[in-house]
Amino acid sequence: MVGSATVQDLTVQDVWERLKTDPSSVLIDVRTRAEWTFVGLPDLSPLGKRVVTVEWQTFPENSVDPTFTQQLKSALSGSAADTGTSMYFICRSGGRSRMAAEAMASLGYQNCHNVADGFEGPLDAERHRGRVGGWKSAGLPWAQG
Repeated sequence: MVGSATVQDLTVQDVWERLKTDPSSVLIDVRTRAEWTFVGLPDLSPLGKRVVTVEWQTFPENSVDPTFTQQLKSALSGSAADTGTSMYFICRSGGRSRMAAEAMASLGYQNCHNVADGFEGPLDAERHRGRVGGWKSAGLPWAQG
C-alpha cells in the first residue's frame, strides 16, 4: 500500500550529520517566503548542497497549498532524488514539516523525516524562538534571506 512509510522525528544535529554523510539526502524547507526572507534559511553550502524551498502553506492565508506535493516533485526533478532518497523536512518548529513529510510519505516516498524543533524551535520563557531548540539554537549554519 502506498503511504505505509512512517515519518520519524530527528534532532537538528542528527539531520546535519545525515546530510553530511549521505550525498543524495535533501533538506526541504516548507516555511513561507516571508520566513525564508526575514528569518533566514539553513545554509548547506559547507556540505556542497542547497536547501529545497517549497511552501506548505501560503501566506497570508495560512492555508495548505493543494499543489505542494506537485511543486516539490517538480523541484526535485532536476536532482537524483527518487522515492528512496532521504528527505528531511523543516519548518519553524516542526509542525508544518511533519505534515509535509507525511504527505510525501503517503505518495510512496519511503525516507521522509521531520526535523524536530525546526529552524527556530519552541518558545522560551520570554516567548522568543531560536534560543532553546532548533537549527539556529544549535549553532548550525544559516543565512539571512
